[in-house]
Amino acid sequence: MKKVAIVGGGVSAFACAVSLKEKGIDFTVFDKEARPGGKLMTERFGDFVVEAGPDSFLPEKYWTLELIDKVGLRPSLLPSNDEFKGTYIYSRRRLHPLPEGVMLMVPTMFTPLLRSRLISLPGKVRMGLELFVPPRGDQADESLAQFVTRRLGRECLEKIAEPLVAGIHTSNPDNMSVRATFPRFIEMERTHGSLILGMMRAMKRANSAPSSGKKMTYFMSLREGMGELIEAAVRIVGPDAVKTSTPIKRVTKRAHGYSLAMDHGEASFDEVVLATPSFVSQEIISDLDPALATMLSSIEWSSTATISLGFSRSEIGRLPGFGFIVPRVEGRRINATTWSSVKWSCRAPSDTVLVRSFVGGGHHEELVDLADDELAHIVCGELNEIAGISAEPRFRKIYRWKKSMPKYTVGHLDRLTQIEGQLGRHPGLHLIGCSYRGIGIGDCVKSGFDAAARILPVDSEGRT
Repeated sequence: MKKVAIVGGGVSAFACAVSLKEKGIDFTVFDKEARPGGKLMTERFGDFVVEAGPDSFLPEKYWTLELIDKVGLRPSLLPSNDEFKGTYIYSRRRLHPLPEGVMLMVPTMFTPLLRSRLISLPGKVRMGLELFVPPRGDQADESLAQFVTRRLGRECLEKIAEPLVAGIHTSNPDNMSVRATFPRFIEMERTHGSLILGMMRAMKRANSAPSSGKKMTYFMSLREGMGELIEAAVRIVGPDAVKTSTPIKRVTKRAHGYSLAMDHGEASFDEVVLATPSFVSQEIISDLDPALATMLSSIEWSSTATISLGFSRSEIGRLPGFGFIVPRVEGRRINATTWSSVKWSCRAPSDTVLVRSFVGGGHHEELVDLADDELAHIVCGELNEIAGISAEPRFRKIYRWKKSMPKYTVGHLDRLTQIEGQLGRHPGLHLIGCSYRGIGIGDCVKSGFDAAARILPVDSEGRT
């Protein structure tokens, strides 16, 4: 029987493992951490349910729902509390609601935009003129900053696009590849000649699609937190197939298949799936293929931290929407804040509010290294000045994620073409995860599914 090694313990690895389990292929998951899950980690402190990493997924990227169904978690799906929904942007010392109809950075309704005090009148006119901006003639990559400025203007970039994107990609739009991060926008420009027209037509198609019968909000989560997805996946694949606290030092080629070196000995496998960050995979395959390792080193990474704080509900005022984001031009030290227990049910005791702030990601990344007390003091000061929260938190939990988010800089897809070309010299070696073609949970799940689809079982005569 074919044996497969999956190196890494994040959602990409377990999506691959669940698929291989369905196909009847023997596999082992190796995770250097004591707890599988990677950035998908939920902890409970009394009645506080705290997400260390992502708190939700996009059902539009349906691969996550497929994995949820495979592991039997459909009854645990949790919609956001959309009666409170709304995104606020901090600008000129106050919080402004993101105008209704703005999808990501693209306006689809003009009356709310005209009424908004977030964008100046010249900025609003410039955004509306996007309808008349001709498509770019060539397909060369450009930065997100160049793309948004060209189509929607500088003010849209600074006040809407940059803070929204920073909250997702934790990267700088000045060197972020638009082709790698927002290929949908490139396609809209090419097909419709306008982002506004393309987004309006996409929304019309979405509104006319038949209902699945399940309540789906733009963001979805799980009742016990996103860590529940990993726990269920471990149950499905079987705990014996998951080797935690087992770092893989290197992968080398054998006459048939590959050998994995560990702290204590080696093990042989027919195929190997590296579901580790590119800089970790780089070290693992450095002896196998130095050229491929050098290519992987070209992918840059940023560090982030999340700071979850619990406040007595009676000590804070009304919290608008689901939270707020902060443009870089405002010179603040936090990037965004989510009212976690407002956005999601079952996250905090009824007499409290759970708040989660984000720092780092290319914007004051030095804050990630501060001691807990100093970092919490800074965040509380920011919450006071931005949202008027002056109360002392009664609960605090900080998570630091060093080199946790890849930066898809300009030319990323060209670099991937080179990486994949070199990888083709090593049949049975697979690279998956957020380093390559999408940082979201759905993208990571898809990469795991795709790798499993490429791994074919062996019949009784040894043929694939």
